[in-house]
Order: sequence, then C-alpha cells, then structure tokens
Amino acid sequence: MLSSEPLRTISAAEKAAYAADGAVILRGVLPMAWIERMRVAVERILADPGAASVEYTPEGKSGRYLGDFFVWMRDPDFRAFMAESPLPALAADMMGASHVTFFYDQLLVKEPETAEETPWHQDLPYWPLRGADILSFWVSFDAITQQAGTMAYVRGSHRAGTMYAPKAFGSNTGYAELFARMGLPPLPDMTEYLKSREVLTWDVEPGDVIVHHPLTLHYSPGNATKSVRRRALALRYLGDDAVYDARPGTFVENAKITAILPEPIAYRDGDRLGGANFPAVWPR
Repeated sequence: MLSSEPLRTISAAEKAAYAADGAVILRGVLPMAWIERMRVAVERILADPGAASVEYTPEGKSGRYLGDFFVWMRDPDFRAFMAESPLPALAADMMGASHVTFFYDQLLVKEPETAEETPWHQDLPYWPLRGADILSFWVSFDAITQQAGTMAYVRGSHRAGTMYAPKAFGSNTGYAELFARMGLPPLPDMTEYLKSREVLTWDVEPGDVIVHHPLTLHYSPGNATKSVRRRALALRYLGDDAVYDARPGTFVENAKITAILPEPIAYRDGDRLGGANFPAVWPR
C-alpha cells in the first residue's frame, strides 16, 4: 500500500502565500510511487474516456486536449488517489479543517502540439457551492513549463470576492447556454486587466502540487512543445463551512454530469454535501 502521508509538512509561509495570493505551489509533497501509478491510470482513461468527457481539440487539428470528469467513480486508481494519497491530509492542513469531503476530479490532458488554451476563469462560478473552505489541487504527472501549458494565476484576484460568468472551455458542449442562466457579470477585458496585475506561474515537477482558491482567476496556454506531454489532474476538496448553493446554471445541471452520478442531486440550499457522489475522505 502506498503512503497516505505527505513527504513534508506545509510551512506557515506557504499557507500565508495561499491566503494572500490565492495560489501557491507545494514543492515535493507527493511520493513518486503515486505519480507512477497515476501515469498508468491516465493512459487507461485516454484510451477509453468517460461519458461526460470532452474533446476540446477540433477534429483535424494537431494534438489533443481532453477533459474528463468524476473519473474516480469508474477507475480504482483515481479513486485511491483522491482518497488514500496524501492529498486529503494536505487539504485538511491547508484549510485547517476537522473534516474533508471530496467534490470531484477533472482530468486535463494537453498532448504535444495542442494549440487550445484553457481560458481565463474562476472555478467557483461553475460549482453549486459557497463557503471559505473550498480548494483546488492541480497535480501534474509530467515536468511542465509554460511552453508545455503550466498554470497561470492572477495574484490576489480572489480577495475581491467577485464571481464572474463562467466560460465554456469548448464550443458545442452545452455548457455555454447553461452558464448563461446565472446572470453573473462577464470577465473584464483580460488584456487590459492584466496590465496592472501580477501573474504567478511556476514550472512544475512531478510530486509538486499547486493549490488555488476557487475565486482566483487562472488560465493555461496550449502545449506548444513537440514532445512534452502535459497530463494533469485537478482535484477539489471541501472543508468545514462548504455548503450547497442552489443558484441556477451550475455544471451539475448538465445532463452528461447528472447521468454519471450514482445519486440524484437533491440538496437544499445550505446543505452539506456527502453520500456516494461526494464522499468523506478525512479523517480516515
């Protein structure tokens, strides 16, 4: 059995950077045994994507940008990674949480010579959630540079507390019409916005974990390399005060998502998430 403990503790400086900046990289916290196990698991999913997956690269274009959702529900290695790896302990530590619930995972693979970008966006507007104790981990199973599609974050953008209208990552996915129901203000013109903001980005090594706040604006370019793969998994964890937000237009209303969930979404506004869809993972 692989270790469920991080290779090191999170420092006070890293927690302070996360609080102030809305994103921080935790270097060398995951054992390589987990990375190697997940590399094999990712190849299975690439060969046989799930019913809710999206191919963002148009047919006939070079590369491949695949997004797949709730992968843990059908693959035992993805399930082990979200529940038995060091990630739940890291989430509890980062949030200072007494209990941690898993929300969902999202596989995001950009193969070499993939032009498609991940547009500037926040995470929280997509989700039926509210609360301070919500975070995203971004784990790469490859060594990634900016040229290969590493993440970029607008430093401190979460502190304004503003939710912007979600953007669909691809056309003809059914999400654009759904998200329009929220009635949220559009993102600012990012070309102008970024002129007066600092952008954080890091080269990532396997074993590193990027942590970001769900209101932090973030983006990633395509993979412009000719041979470097960019296999990454985003995992979302909920702490003590995270509850269901019943506002309309979130991604759980998409028919492709509801079809793969083992239980119907039947929460009332303010309920805590749980059950088969959103399992408790900490304490173990």
